Amino acid sequence: MEVMSNNPASLFRHMQRVGSSVSLTLDELGGGTPPLKNYDPFNLAEFGSDETLLWFRAAELKHGRCAMVATTGYLLNAAGFHFPGMLSTSENISFESLSSMSPPDAWAAVPTAGKAQILFTIFVAELITEGYQGTHYMKGGTMPTMVFPKIDFSGVSEKTMERKRNAELNNGRLAQIAIMSFISAHYIPGSVPALVDNAGHF
Repeated sequence: MEVMSNNPASLFRHMQRVGSSVSLTLDELGGGTPPLKNYDPFNLAEFGSDETLLWFRAAELKHGRCAMVATTGYLLNAAGFHFPGMLSTSENISFESLSSMSPPDAWAAVPTAGKAQILFTIFVAELITEGYQGTHYMKGGTMPTMVFPKIDFSGVSEKTMERKRNAELNNGRLAQIAIMSFISAHYIPGSVPALVDNAGHF
């Protein structure tokens, strides 16, 4: 089969042959692994065109990456790990003071200028990963890649890359569940039974 997992160029050639109707399947798009292979209870894969399905996959990929970073940061903050020094000298806010708070409270304590810098960095990364520097992934370009740091996978075999892609998707899916659980446990005490005894950390 020419259509390989997460290979937009091959997927796009397939789309050109069959026209604009929905022709891709989750099996062709890849990312399904046991025990819930290609779990799509709401049939989102059949919503819209093939380009829509590629956009859904890219969104899942980026949300998963953000969730993995968020989950790691949440756990590090809850465990008390922090950067040395000051976050803001003008506001007299140290990283150590933020580590004594729950992650949502720590975010609220970040000065407006700090939040703006973080959001601006995210905006720039979004522009880069959306392919404005080349062919968009919905038009046959590559799927969004890591921006910081840039990783070269040119020497990795396609079989290994497919395994890595599936692992990244699955880890991202789990991380999305984790970060939603942490936030729910913080704002709705008792909503996540597994975190009840650790409520003080979240």
